[in-house]
Amino acid sequence: MNDLHLRRAGEADLAVLVRLRDDAARWMLARGITGQWRPGELDTGHFSRVMEYGEVWLAEAGGRVAGAWELWWEDEGAWGPQPPVAGYVHRLMVDRGVAGPGTGKALLNAAEHRVAAVGRTCVRLDCLAGNARLNAYYRHAGYRVVGLKEGKPQPGGTPKSFTLLEKQLR
Repeated sequence: MNDLHLRRAGEADLAVLVRLRDDAARWMLARGITGQWRPGELDTGHFSRVMEYGEVWLAEAGGRVAGAWELWWEDEGAWGPQPPVAGYVHRLMVDRGVAGPGTGKALLNAAEHRVAAVGRTCVRLDCLAGNARLNAYYRHAGYRVVGLKEGKPQPGGTPKSFTLLEKQLR
């Protein structure tokens, strides 16, 4: 994935982020992955708010958006109050029409490098507890299960249960 160009997303990227998220949701639904994401759940306001307290990153390949992710510096909704030792990855998304194999892992690695660059020692994330394939993906990427968060509120939806995963950075 040497051809990926990473940059912080800005206000001009909000519509692209919504499209990317909705396309990822449609991809999941087409493969029978229900209960995770639904098209139309998040709007430009969501990504704009994340940019105020965290970071949103875009990956481009050949001048086209190949993926994105959110990086938060706290996540009390899932993890409760924590000392400032972690970065929290959310909404790791790839555009399957642009992204080549391994793009998701490359984005995850980039997020880990960003967390390390600000002096934090671990990366945390959560994923739907019932999504065995996604849980396995993160475990294969070096994350370990450290807990379960039941009844986590969802933007525009009913609360869900999530697996909490963590990776120590070297």
